[in-house]
Amino acid sequence: MTFLLQNIGVLRDLLDLSLAALIIARLSRLLKEGMALRILGVLCLLAAGHLLSRLFSLQTVRLLFDTFLASSVVVLAVIFQTDIRRTFAALSRSRAQSDVEMSDVIDELVFAVAGLSQKHIGALIVIERGISVDNYLAVGTDIDAKVTSELISSIFLPYSPIHDGAVIIQRGKLTKAGCFLPLTQNPEVSKSLGTRHRAAMGLSELVDAVVVVVSEETGTASVVVDGKKTDILDLPALGKLLRRLVEPRWLK
Repeated sequence: MTFLLQNIGVLRDLLDLSLAALIIARLSRLLKEGMALRILGVLCLLAAGHLLSRLFSLQTVRLLFDTFLASSVVVLAVIFQTDIRRTFAALSRSRAQSDVEMSDVIDELVFAVAGLSQKHIGALIVIERGISVDNYLAVGTDIDAKVTSELISSIFLPYSPIHDGAVIIQRGKLTKAGCFLPLTQNPEVSKSLGTRHRAAMGLSELVDAVVVVVSEETGTASVVVDGKKTDILDLPALGKLLRRLVEPRWLK
């Protein structure tokens, strides 16, 4: 008992350093695993740890918690930088009203996708919503034409010089074609997905666009929003989904 009393300070320091090392290792693992949804829980644990370290006079652990809490704003900004950028872009960009009836545009898109899917012709169609996609496009040819199924189909024919890129629809008009999109950097995306799907996911991770993809290999159509792919089972389902995703953005 006497030995313990004499060395309680040493034991407390050892416990202090051990807890600090354990906390650093655990937080590093959480960040490496990309558990952004657990950030709120981590902040609560940091706050609780701060209070406990003060209660038990663990100076090293307290300093560690103080440092993490002080830098939490920067950490959150880094982790959620994409969402913050998208939010500010949406707030700063005025939404111009278009005379084009989006319902007609969607009908033309569905007809085009039906023909391309039946012939197993790959396609990549971007529908801009609240955030401009202009800053994320590479190459591309300006068109500025009415959206028709015939025009879209002709663009993606194998002998077309711009069939490999994406078609861009902005404010109800087909404005560009043959555009290259940023590929997703998400390591969790299946390696079996082709370049078109990876491009659709990459762009939709940066802006709120709706991207329609037709697979050249299988002829199946997919809709990609926020980096998530939804396979389309039939054409009515495609039209219904596009109306739900796009038309509300065009209402006054």
